[in-house]
Amino acid sequence: MIGVIDTEGDCAEWDFPADPSAVRTARAVVRKQLGDWGLAPLGDVTVLLVSELVTNSLRHASGPIGVRLVRPSTPSGTLLVEVSDPLPDPPLERVAAPDDEGGRGIQLVARSARRWGTRPGRTGRTGKTVWFELALPG
Repeated sequence: MIGVIDTEGDCAEWDFPADPSAVRTARAVVRKQLGDWGLAPLGDVTVLLVSELVTNSLRHASGPIGVRLVRPSTPSGTLLVEVSDPLPDPPLERVAAPDDEGGRGIQLVARSARRWGTRPGRTGRTGKTVWFELALPG
């Protein structure tokens, strides 16, 4: 069961259990929120990157996974997306061999986002947050 923290205003935030179904559910709620905000053109890339980061969290952390979207305040702004988990270690960008089944998630984020990074967990939380920004189309 997901925990909807907030979906009003310029911020939408959810907590997901550390369960494989969280990836599918995160994709669905992110796509819906972007549509509600009139940002559907960002849906495919945002959902892909959220999927990768939530999957990374599931592989390496045991605890709730937070997803947060912040709508741009201006038409030339950027969409901010954050994925948080209780593991303090930041993800490592690595070069995956052609036949590796994993290891490309952070590369996708780095190549698709305008900017990205990590920081310690938000106030009152342990762990880390991986964030990325996407430019608005157009």
